[in-house]
Amino acid sequence: MTVAEDFGRAPVSACPACAVVPAAERIAALRAEREGRIVLSLPGADGAETISAVEAALQAVPGVRSARVNLTLKRVSVDAAPEVTPAWLIAVLAGEGREAHELDPGQLSATETDRQGRDLLMRLGVAFFSMMNVMLLSVAVWSGAEDATRDLFHWISGAIALPTVIFAGQPFFRSAWASLRAGRLGMDVPISLALILASSISVYETWMSGEHAYFDAAVMLAFFLLLGRYLDHRTRAIARSAAEELAALEVPRAVVLEDGVEVERAISTVAPGDTVLVRPGARMPVDGVVVKGASEVDRSLLTGESLPVQAAEGTVVSAGEVNLTGPLTVRVTAAGKDSSLHRMADLVAVAEGAKTRYTSLADRAAKLYSPLVHILSFSAFGYWMWATGGGDVRYAINISAAVLIITCPCALGLAVPAVITSASGRLFRKGLLIKHGTALERLAEVDTVVFDKTGTLTLGVPEPVALAEQPREAVAVAAALAAGSSHPLARALAEGARAAGIAPVAVEDIREVPGHGVEGRWRGGRVRLGRGDWCGADALPVTATYLSLNGATHAFVFTDRPRPGAAEAVRALQAAGLRVELLSGDTEAPVRELAERLGIADWRAGVLPEAKAARVAALSAEGRKVLMVGDGLNDTAALAAAHVSISPATALDAARVASDIVLLGQDMAPIADAVRIGRQSARRMVENFLISGGYNVVAVPLALVGMATPLAAALAMSLSSITVSLNAMRLK
Repeated sequence: MTVAEDFGRAPVSACPACAVVPAAERIAALRAEREGRIVLSLPGADGAETISAVEAALQAVPGVRSARVNLTLKRVSVDAAPEVTPAWLIAVLAGEGREAHELDPGQLSATETDRQGRDLLMRLGVAFFSMMNVMLLSVAVWSGAEDATRDLFHWISGAIALPTVIFAGQPFFRSAWASLRAGRLGMDVPISLALILASSISVYETWMSGEHAYFDAAVMLAFFLLLGRYLDHRTRAIARSAAEELAALEVPRAVVLEDGVEVERAISTVAPGDTVLVRPGARMPVDGVVVKGASEVDRSLLTGESLPVQAAEGTVVSAGEVNLTGPLTVRVTAAGKDSSLHRMADLVAVAEGAKTRYTSLADRAAKLYSPLVHILSFSAFGYWMWATGGGDVRYAINISAAVLIITCPCALGLAVPAVITSASGRLFRKGLLIKHGTALERLAEVDTVVFDKTGTLTLGVPEPVALAEQPREAVAVAAALAAGSSHPLARALAEGARAAGIAPVAVEDIREVPGHGVEGRWRGGRVRLGRGDWCGADALPVTATYLSLNGATHAFVFTDRPRPGAAEAVRALQAAGLRVELLSGDTEAPVRELAERLGIADWRAGVLPEAKAARVAALSAEGRKVLMVGDGLNDTAALAAAHVSISPATALDAARVASDIVLLGQDMAPIADAVRIGRQSARRMVENFLISGGYNVVAVPLALVGMATPLAAALAMSLSSITVSLNAMRLK
């Protein structure tokens, strides 16, 4: 099998508007294909003999349905049953004296993403080669060749041009035929008609021994149409969507431990309760719990956290994370389509393909525009046949073909999807996952932001305040007692003392008194750390723990640790002209302290979840567009009442929280980026509508009056689509 045949098997969507957003079914199809396919690299592949030898050896293996060698990329793609493993195939090739290695999953993902581009590039190269040859033959005709000589060159040009147009135009022809079978006039129907018209008039002129044949123009038309498609494909590949980013993290196979034996299986055959081995450097194939081993796990692609986290027995891991330093044995809790990563990818793919107000407008316009294209083209043909007295069929067909091409509504179809894809990809790389299709559009309208406190602006982790103002001896004793307790305040106090460089003293007979605190003996006296009444102190109206030492009482006050980037997010939102409020169910003192720390002037304490929802509803009744940032599991009512909502969550929670957008990770700074990108996206959509509309206002009249050739029309149409895609990529 040749390289061209290998490429030719790759399905290509000719219309960029149709392929710009990865629909849920596209992601599902990609997974299904990857699960049954093994790709091996062949470093020693060096000739045509490799193709037949490798394919024959692999196809002889039971369970292998097909094997295709790509000599250019030096790899073989094997379609096989789940029981066939890469190790088995590598051993078979080793027996044939050929070196082979399993392709890295990251490289496989990149290959899947770029397959469409390679197919377009291959067809583009064929069209360019033929175009150069046909133009060389045309030089002889233009130089004055006559009669039999001219006809001979025309027939030779046709012999080169017609197969080229049929081959290079396949993306357009397939898409057009599919839309016609479905009873629609797709965007590639007029392009296909133009290619057929340009070729047909050339065949007619050659058959009739006419002076002019336009095979060179037909091939150039195919070349420039493909060039436009390829450039558009590359711009969209750069702006890869969040759904594709997530789908690329999925691993097609896992090493399952069966009675202590390592067995490699397709991920679709792995079930909850199985035990899998994840080697260092490998990506987690499943959701699960570590039952053996210790390592560090990189969660950056799922949570945005740059630092790896420790993983040991009992640690919960999820599919898509990378095991860094040591082997881990993981008990499976969910795999394949049930994993958190798969559910997230499906959720985001559906959101990216959802209909927004702008999308619906573009769809309606494109639906009306497609029939109008053909009416204009046929009307132009009829008019120019009448205007030339019925004698210049060639001129009328050229104008008709130019109108068909130049009025293709590709730019209009790209206006919204290109922006949504670019925005979702950029937000995902900043740690924000869009769950609802219209969230981006609603985010652009926000003028008020309401924050919850605990678990949202703060981490829900206590942090001691002003330890340096306490007597050093008291802090050392308190740290010693705190080390004997598992209470969150005790752990925070011990950590704070350690961070301050204060070592705990030696306290004897330490014991924990349930419901009260910790006590022990130091220098012959009893010391206590815990509740105020137990330590002989009046409780303060703040979160605090108390130390009884030598007849005196010391109060250690705690505050809730703010999330990283919280202050930056609030400042950026206020600088953008948004009103910021803080609603919390906590007591007044810690809420006031946090509000002052973050610069939020409008705050309320002691607000229950129902009251938060009522406040959001009241703001909405005033005509404000509210962004609610809160706990996706506890603030459901307030999130639902808001115009748009964001919740901090882990990757495992992302599919079940109630918000429109999920913040993966601890850093709050991306929230301000989300509002900014939402506003930019709305502007880019409007700009794209203006670009596509302005293009048609200028270009269509030029084509109708005969001032644009089919070739110029192809260049103009491609330029309009590329301009729209590049404008969408201006999101920052």
